[in-house]
Amino acid sequence: MRTLRQAVDDYLTLRRGLGFKLQAEGVRLLDFVSFLKKKKVTHITTRVALEWAQQAGGRQGPRIRLRMVRIFAKYLAAFDVRTEVPPENLLPVKRMRRRPYIYSDKEVRRLLEAAWSCENDRPRGTYYCLFGLLIVSGMRIGEALRLQVKDVDLQNGILTVRDTKFSQSRLVPLHSSTVDELKKYKKQRDKLLGEQSSPHFFITPTGTPLYHQRVYCAFRLLLVQVGLWHGTAGGGPRLHDFRHRFAVRTLIDWYRSGGNVECRLPSLSTYLGHVSVDSTYWYLTEYPELMRLAVKRLEVRWEKADEN
Repeated sequence: MRTLRQAVDDYLTLRRGLGFKLQAEGVRLLDFVSFLKKKKVTHITTRVALEWAQQAGGRQGPRIRLRMVRIFAKYLAAFDVRTEVPPENLLPVKRMRRRPYIYSDKEVRRLLEAAWSCENDRPRGTYYCLFGLLIVSGMRIGEALRLQVKDVDLQNGILTVRDTKFSQSRLVPLHSSTVDELKKYKKQRDKLLGEQSSPHFFITPTGTPLYHQRVYCAFRLLLVQVGLWHGTAGGGPRLHDFRHRFAVRTLIDWYRSGGNVECRLPSLSTYLGHVSVDSTYWYLTEYPELMRLAVKRLEVRWEKADEN
């Protein structure tokens, strides 16, 4: 019979082969196996799994640990009937999802105007193009910063987004106006590089890849400059809120145009790179304007049903 250590290795190999990275799990599950060995326990039990999970700090730490063990236990139970799979409700925690900030059109214009005038912005238009791309595409900031020149097809107006949050890749079509702005940026980028070369599309003044912290600092300064944030600790709009704005505005436009929103949701989910359509459905219940439009759509259907 396999040891628990061998079972962990096999489990990680299997799931990584399916596209999951499991970096944290690789470390924590081995720690869990060591914990079982110290306890002189030869198989997973709910009691011992809960004891190990509760060693973690924070509100979510124990819950995250227990979830790792539960998924591993489900796998192991197929080979060892003694394995106990911890129930999901052992450590219930109400998930507090931060309400996104939905930028108005006026605020978006002010931010982009400020980004265009940003000091030390080399290549010219770096932050203007980066933030503009996030606004019109709904991409994650990490996805945009990882873009390489080979991923940006400006002839056909298509981006290839690789190595996403869930190890998936997708194609993102762009409007012609966005393509024009990216072409202008690339011209400035290539001019700055000169004889040098870089595989990364968005770069710093020295030609190195544009990194998260530099972008976040520039964005915070722009928020203060346009009056959307006052520099206090915590709070304030986020870069990720551009992604929420894209999703909400898309859904609103679909409702107002009379389209079948329910049928289109999987398309939006795929475009955004959501692992499931449930993540996209969240917008329908979170935003009052979307709820009003959905209710209005139902009322029209009911009226037609009454007429018939």
